[in-house]
This record gives sequence, C-alpha cells and structure tokens, in this order.
Amino acid sequence: MAVIDIYQAVMNFNEANLLNLMQKELDEGNDVMTLLNDGLIAPLNEVGQKFSQGEMFLPEMMMAAQCVKKALNILRPRLIAAGAKPKATIVLGTVKGDLHDIGKNLVGMMLEGAGFQVIDLGVDVDPQTFITTAKNIRPDIIGLSALLTTTMVAMEKTVSLIKGQGLTVKIIIGGAPITQDFAEKIGADGYGKDAPGAVKLVQSLISI
Repeated sequence: MAVIDIYQAVMNFNEANLLNLMQKELDEGNDVMTLLNDGLIAPLNEVGQKFSQGEMFLPEMMMAAQCVKKALNILRPRLIAAGAKPKATIVLGTVKGDLHDIGKNLVGMMLEGAGFQVIDLGVDVDPQTFITTAKNIRPDIIGLSALLTTTMVAMEKTVSLIKGQGLTVKIIIGGAPITQDFAEKIGADGYGKDAPGAVKLVQSLISI
C-alpha cells in the first residue's frame, strides 16, 4: 500500500497526484481507515504542527486542507459503506453581521480532515439559525467565528441565547479579534487561536 505516497502528496499540495493515488488504492481494495488515518489525517496533523511552529504559512495550510477535502470526497462513500462513523458533529458559522469566512472554512476543512462531520451554516448567521440547527441535528459542538470587532457583540449574544436553551452542546469561538479572556467572559467553552488550535480544542472537548 502506497500510503506514504498519499501522505507526501498532501504535504506537497499535489492534488491531482493525491486523487489518483487515492482512487488507485481504493480500486485495489485497500483499507479505507488506513487511507484516512495514515494518508490524510496524519499529514494534516503535521501541517497544523508546522503552521503552529511558524514553519508553514496560511496559504500552504489552506492548500493542504483543500487537497484533503477533495480526497475525502472520494473516500467518504467507502467510509460510509464500511460503517465508519464520524468522531463527532460540529456546526460552524460566522455570526450575524459578519461576512468573512476564510478562517471558518479552513477550520471546517481541517476538522473534516481530522475525521469530524462538519455542518457549515455559512456567514451572517443569526442566533436562531444556530439554535434551530442545534435542536434538529444535536451536534456535539457549535463553532462561532467573527473577524470584525463590531460583531463580537453578536457573538456574545449568540452564545448567551444558545446557552439559554439548555442544550447539551459545547460552544467554541474564534477569529482575529477574539481572545481567551473574551471567551471566558461570554461563557464560551473554548477558544481556538487558529485552525490547528481549533482542531485540538475540539479533540479535547470530545474526549471529556
């Protein structure tokens, strides 16, 4: 099995080669969980570590995450057929009044790459949409994003309204103006400084 080649294709951002290798391995009947864990999740973890250490930059991390997302589209039907279940379900959205989504999208791609089911509500999401989605889907975690300081108020309101529903769901927040202190102030369950940090945060919350 050429899992190492799949790993290297992710690290080299070689999408075409990655997709060809993934399809070849699937056609040969190789284990889908090995392809997922060793071929996709492992290199994405390394990418996140390199980014956190300043050895890799945002455009590179986005390219790697995009490669993994495309490969997951090929792998997902086999995972479903094999009875593989996602580690948890995460609902993501940029809060009301904010139209920025690059950071949120990257977090979503990296969470998917790490084996989580991600439901992305998009941008400019009002609190009621988060609440309705949480009641219908029963996710494990809701992730709120904001890039504008002016929408931090909307983030605080959203957290308060979701918490007021008595739902058994964790709420995490992130975005350029967000800090750990702010997260604690508004009652969020966690703060992700960047995309790799958000993935680690989700993994820690799920294991609790």
